Amino acid sequence: MTQFHFDADLYLWESRRETWVFADLPHDVADVIEDAQTGPRRGFGAVRVEVTLGTTTWRTSIFPSKGRGTYILPVKRAVLDAEGVVPTARVALSLHTV
Repeated sequence: MTQFHFDADLYLWESRRETWVFADLPHDVADVIEDAQTGPRRGFGAVRVEVTLGTTTWRTSIFPSKGRGTYILPVKRAVLDAEGVVPTARVALSLHTV
């Protein structure tokens, strides 16, 4: 299991700005994760991951986005609140597949 560490800009999803916050995975990280995928895919090509932002760790799925050319990571509002982060901040993330 490979652990990835990277900085990413958070952004609000255009269609549901009041509820959904995402971060794009760097292309090199997305390429490694994509190459490691074997067997049948989960819905929408999702990949299960564990993520840490600050002192908060949670499990979620990343999803491929053709429009953005990488995987996108949903960041829960509870995580933002716990870490005192605004939905448009640049954050340091750690991520690994589960």
